[in-house]
Amino acid sequence: MSSGSASERQYEHILTSLPSPGIALITLNRPKALNALSSPLFAELNEALAAFDADDGVRALVLTGSDRAFAAGADIKEMKDKEYSDVYQNRFIENWSRITHLRKPIIAAVSGYALGGGCELAMMCDIILASPTAVFGQPEVNIGIIPGAGGTQRLVRAIGKSRAMELVLTGRPFSAAEAAAWGLVSRVSEDVLADALALAGQIAGKGAVAAQAAKEAVNVAYEGSLAEGLRQERRLFHGMFATRDQKEGMAAFAEKRKPTWTHS
Repeated sequence: MSSGSASERQYEHILTSLPSPGIALITLNRPKALNALSSPLFAELNEALAAFDADDGVRALVLTGSDRAFAAGADIKEMKDKEYSDVYQNRFIENWSRITHLRKPIIAAVSGYALGGGCELAMMCDIILASPTAVFGQPEVNIGIIPGAGGTQRLVRAIGKSRAMELVLTGRPFSAAEAAAWGLVSRVSEDVLADALALAGQIAGKGAVAAQAAKEAVNVAYEGSLAEGLRQERRLFHGMFATRDQKEGMAAFAEKRKPTWTHS
């Protein structure tokens, strides 16, 4: 796939670009709705994610919103009149989690509101950087429902049962500083998008095979048992010795020079 194809596509609800070599940027773009997450938006987001994931020229991705809102939640207007048989049979919001199947690392750059589905979308990314203005939360209980795109599951794994239970049961928002103190986000950044792009640049500068294998190994630890994680890590580690980048990386270290990655 050509490196420009996904970025050149015109979308209605998102913007895409290639700000620097190896990096793709996706910006949620429903400003009047504070980037409320809708089925049409996710259709476009999943299309762009799949295209960038298949693009050999892209090695890391950044997902962001606006200064006011990363995403202020799911689109209530779309949901309020749905019936159980409809949402169950049509697997409503199941495709929202496709971002978790990407092989390439993805960084969320969060400013403003990241509530409900917005908080869940950020947690589906591999790394979260937050602006001091970021406000997270799972307020679904306030409208008579519960989180449905991973909020009750990923939040527990990120910050522990007691904190997650309190936040899900009360629906109260929490700040970027709290999110950082609890380990939900990597750090708070005054210029969050620039820092996310710089971090993506660091990742894109590594060998792509090793970066993708490392992401897979960390996710095994996040999702499964220690014993299984150690087995998977070892398998992936052994597999690195079948790559050209392992030979080049170790040779460059021994020869005290910078490696030239071929991402193979």
